[in-house]
Amino acid sequence: MRLKNIKGAKEKIQKSPYIITNPEQYKGSYKSLFGNNNPINLEIGMGKGDFIIEMAQKYPNINFIGIEKFDSVILRATQKLENTKINNLKLIRFDATEIEEIFDKEISTIYLNFSDPWPKNRHEDRRLTSQKFLKRYDNIFKTKHHIIQKTDNRHLFEYSLKSFTDYNYKIKTISLDLHQDKIDNTETEYEKRFVSLGYPIYMVEVEK
Repeated sequence: MRLKNIKGAKEKIQKSPYIITNPEQYKGSYKSLFGNNNPINLEIGMGKGDFIIEMAQKYPNINFIGIEKFDSVILRATQKLENTKINNLKLIRFDATEIEEIFDKEISTIYLNFSDPWPKNRHEDRRLTSQKFLKRYDNIFKTKHHIIQKTDNRHLFEYSLKSFTDYNYKIKTISLDLHQDKIDNTETEYEKRFVSLGYPIYMVEVEK
């Protein structure tokens, strides 16, 4: 369960060199922040940062940005980054429902890792693969639309497949058991726990 309240978390994360405290200022010009024209890949709901940190280390010629809603969660990521220097990584404490306020036609890939399934029908629009969110993403992708989703939730996965295809995305890669299929993969902290418990991990890569 995510801890949402750690005393002084907001102040602590603002001291990290990886945190962008004023993301609106860079809308449409994140390449100036990174100092290059490399692709920018975005993880929405980065949790404690295992995935985005490892990806940035593995792929130095790609810029990575992680977004997380809760101060206390993103704080864990900044603590892992203490005494490190990763030039192609930045983090933002932000709510994804307002993502168009901080990006404009500059994202190459979106990662949706173990997003909240919001199982009740009345909460459908909160799912990060809902039609409402897919429309938001239209405004932040640079050219090709490219999304990679991982989840342990079968119902969210099935919902997402329909949502993607209804929105004219084409399925590029799909797995009903990612670790058994031995597809190249960088794990999140949640994923490690789910796999240790024997749960299958569902993955789909789509583009349009």
